[in-house]
Amino acid sequence: MKDIELLDKDYIQNLYIKIGKNVKRIREEKNISQLALAQAIGHKSVTVISCCEICYKNYHFNIEHLAKIAYVLDVNIEDFFKK
Repeated sequence: MKDIELLDKDYIQNLYIKIGKNVKRIREEKNISQLALAQAIGHKSVTVISCCEICYKNYHFNIEHLAKIAYVLDVNIEDFFKK
């Protein structure tokens, strides 16, 4: 087992950034606006999508967001973790 103390301090933050970029890329490829996606997953405004896509003020998608977004965009949740 690896020692968690050896994990790069930026690993998690970089993961959040990668996920946000992938959500944005896939959303744009499917020509879906931030508002449309936000509403599709049960939010009334774009705030959650816009902030999480760019990791603004350390906002990030949680697993429930990702599961709903993957379903709505008709992609595998794994796609958000690639590249």
